[in-house]
Amino acid sequence: MNGALENITVIDMSRVLAGPWASQMLADFGADVIKIERPDHGDETRYWGPPFIKNKTPNQPPQSAYYHCTNRNKKSIAIDINKPDGQKIIKDLIVKSDVLIENFKVGGLIKYGLDYESIKKLNPNLIYCSITGFGQNGPSANRAGYDAMIQGEGGLMSITGESEGEPMKVGVALVDVMAGLYSCNAILAALMARNKIKKGQHIDISLLDVQAATLANQGMNYLSTKNNPKRHGNSHPNIVPYQTFKTKDGRIILAIGNDSQFKRFCQLTDSNYLSIDKKYESNENRVINR
Repeated sequence: MNGALENITVIDMSRVLAGPWASQMLADFGADVIKIERPDHGDETRYWGPPFIKNKTPNQPPQSAYYHCTNRNKKSIAIDINKPDGQKIIKDLIVKSDVLIENFKVGGLIKYGLDYESIKKLNPNLIYCSITGFGQNGPSANRAGYDAMIQGEGGLMSITGESEGEPMKVGVALVDVMAGLYSCNAILAALMARNKIKKGQHIDISLLDVQAATLANQGMNYLSTKNNPKRHGNSHPNIVPYQTFKTKDGRIILAIGNDSQFKRFCQLTDSNYLSIDKKYESNENRVINR
């Protein structure tokens, strides 16, 4: 079965996680993804381990599990963009491509003639996706941005962890992964738009924007009340009960999404008195009186 993007060619000049995650999704959908890496070193995540996975290519070093998690279904080519010959090879590839993904610092590709303004002259139909910490414009545009930094600045750490404990980062680089998802969605939308407007676009993905957008209910809780969200550990800010509980033989997760479920739970656990107690009969009251 052919993928939905089987006739789409993607040049992936990004490194680490957010950009490679986006191009990996495009590859999963059938796109031909060409990953451009630095000679003699490649993407630094190749070395982020242990654990490492044995290389199937003879006489080649093992690669980290981290690298494998975000680079499947791609071709890889080593090109030195510092050299004119390398720049020419990339430009020749771009002329024949549909999408380019990069996560260089803002303006970092200008000296190579590989920035959007230069490239759109070679291929006006190219979808050019730039991923940075803080976007292409604004007072923080030139700052480097890493997932842990953005989890802190973007508010995610402030709502993660136990209520009396320290702010905690999420167990995976969630901002990078979400930025990859947003990038993939934007690229797909731009490809659809290209059919109508007959030209490409420059997509500006900011890790901080992505983090703010994915605060979801916690973000809207703040906007509607002006109260800073608190950490609730494994419980939920808007639903009760929706959390972990310690039992005699281990921990359980109890997730009750509405009052009917709560009433049924009380029946099953011989706790009917809770479902008729004014303090607990509705989710609103359970949240207030938790």
